[in-house]
Amino acid sequence: MDPLDLDLINDLLEGEAYLKERIREQSGEFEKKTRIMTSTLDKVHSTPKSEIPALLETVRPVFHSCQEITATLAETIPPDELWKWKELWTTPLRAAVFSVVFACFLTDGTLAPLVAVAEKIGIREEWNDRFSLTPEDYLHGVITLINELSRLAVNAVTLGDFEAPLRISVFAKEVFTGFSMLNLKNDLLRRRFDSLKYDIKKIEEVVYDVSLRKLVPSPTETPMGESHG
Repeated sequence: MDPLDLDLINDLLEGEAYLKERIREQSGEFEKKTRIMTSTLDKVHSTPKSEIPALLETVRPVFHSCQEITATLAETIPPDELWKWKELWTTPLRAAVFSVVFACFLTDGTLAPLVAVAEKIGIREEWNDRFSLTPEDYLHGVITLINELSRLAVNAVTLGDFEAPLRISVFAKEVFTGFSMLNLKNDLLRRRFDSLKYDIKKIEEVVYDVSLRKLVPSPTETPMGESHG
C-alpha cells in the first residue's frame, strides 16, 4: 500500500476518533442535565398538588440549559451524518423528551407535540441532517411518560389527590388510542407500546378503588384535560 494512502487513512481515522470523542463528551453533558430533570420531576411523587407549580419552576431553567448543549452538538456533527452518530445521544435525548412531556402534563394535563418538545430542547429544523428529534425518540419519551403516570396515580392518592387518577386515566387511554393508530415497525417501540396495557390496567385499578370508596365523582363526570397542577 502506498505510504501516502496510509498517511491519509491514518489522518481520517484520527479525525473520526476525535470527532466521536467530542460528541461523546457533549452527550455526557446532556445526560447530566437529563438526570437533574428526571430526579427533580421524580419529587412530584411526594409533593402535594398545591406545591407542584413551584416544583416545575425549578426544572424549567434546566430545559433552557439543554438548548446550549444541543446547539453545540449540532455544530459539532458534520452535515448529513445524523444516522452515523445518533446512537451516541439517543439515551439522553429520550430522557429529555420524557421530562418535557411530563412537565407539560403536570402543567396543563396535555401531551406536548413533537414540534413543541423539540423547540423546548432547542432543536432546530435546519439541523435535520445532523441533530434532530425523530418520531421514534419522541414516542419512546411518551411511553416513559405513561409508565411514570401509572406510578403517579398511586402516589397521588397517598397524598390525598383523589381526582388525579381519573385525569391520568383519561389521558393515558387517549395516548394509547393514538399509538394504536400508528404503524409501528420498530420492534423495541412496538414491545414498549404493547406493555402500556399493563400501566393502563394499574391506573384503572386505582380509579376503581377511589370510585368504589366514593372519594371522587364517577370518572365520566371528570372534565377531560383538567389540569393536574
